[in-house]
Amino acid sequence: MSAPLTAKSHPRLAFIGGGQMASAMVAGLLRAGQDPASILVVEPTPAQRAHLEQTLQVSTAACADARLSAADVVVWAVKPQVLRQAADAARAHLGAALHVSIAAGLSLQTLSDWLHSQRVVRAMPNTAALVGAGVTGMAAAEGVSAADRQLAASVLAATGHCFWVDSDERIDAVTAVSGSGPAYVFHFLEAFQAAAQTLGFDTEAARELVLRTAAGAVAQAQLGEPFGMLRARVTSPQGTTAAALNCLDAQGTPQAMQAAVRAAYERAAALSLELSGQTA
Repeated sequence: MSAPLTAKSHPRLAFIGGGQMASAMVAGLLRAGQDPASILVVEPTPAQRAHLEQTLQVSTAACADARLSAADVVVWAVKPQVLRQAADAARAHLGAALHVSIAAGLSLQTLSDWLHSQRVVRAMPNTAALVGAGVTGMAAAEGVSAADRQLAASVLAATGHCFWVDSDERIDAVTAVSGSGPAYVFHFLEAFQAAAQTLGFDTEAARELVLRTAAGAVAQAQLGEPFGMLRARVTSPQGTTAAALNCLDAQGTPQAMQAAVRAAYERAAALSLELSGQTA
């Protein structure tokens, strides 16, 4: 992983798409010292362009234009279903930039074909990027140099932790774990809150209790001990925690978690084939 950009390191950046994830990345880059004058966002929606200009002080464009040719890095932050169309519209204005795609499901080969470049990095961030605590997996096409890798990592590190994997298949695994992972956590928190409410806590009190409990457990886990050891330390034989965990085990919670992650992984692989026009 590379360190985030500093005030002395300002590559010229262009974002194709200015939605939530692009906005989170731009905000992170600005916090890391990136000059807003070095960022261009191509975004067709007038209200979103105005929001980006007012809140982040970056330049915007309604469609691709000649300013793209100055970009050192082009970040593709559009839906995968429209990336090919966006690439076709931008191609005449693209220089020799490094391309970073955060569009889900598009393989490195598909991206290279559509962008007419081998300097392509495929990235899978997650929604925690919106609060600067994201997790992003990255994979590089063959034409990506060591310097390109460092540059891509520097851009993506602005939203949190990033790391390299060596293939599209590993990006599919990242998608199943950290890409979809926030939803698994929210699903658990939602069910935990509902369970607390059945014991008489009102909605807000249950939410507060569950959030603080989860946050404290995560903070404890970050000290480095194995999850199983931490769990065992809380679980006294014949105690209340053991009763609860025995119930979860009897309901097949560990197996359900494995099946859920596997289903997400298989869907990520299938989606990649669908979007590239291939069949399984």
